[in-house]
Amino acid sequence: MIGRLNHVAIVVPDLASAMKMYSDTLGAKVSDMVDQPAHGVTTVFIDLPNTKIELLRPLGDNSPVANFLARNPSGGIHHICYEVEDILAARDRLVAAGARVLGDGAPKIGAHNKPVLFLHPKDFCGTLIELEQV
Repeated sequence: MIGRLNHVAIVVPDLASAMKMYSDTLGAKVSDMVDQPAHGVTTVFIDLPNTKIELLRPLGDNSPVANFLARNPSGGIHHICYEVEDILAARDRLVAAGARVLGDGAPKIGAHNKPVLFLHPKDFCGTLIELEQV
């Protein structure tokens, strides 16, 4: 059901410093910062030959990653994103198997302007999973 790894998301306390580290120290191609008000985050994508790294910082006081950063002041891996061909079919199969979809279960439009869902980390070895329709 799942396809390739789309990205690994890392919450960072200082997005500009993280961008500089990836571009200057690691020599990676780094996107511009993009505010995602519907998700309460600012994103930056690092292009790698086989996947992407998504750098996140909270956008506003109600950001879903603000609590993560409060518990992990240095930042850290927040979630991994897998591609799926049909997000509704994937959701229905997962729910039938006992997995929990976060929120109301309806896909939202993610940072790549594609439908996304998040799966409860307690159902996946303590890892928050994002599914993105491709």
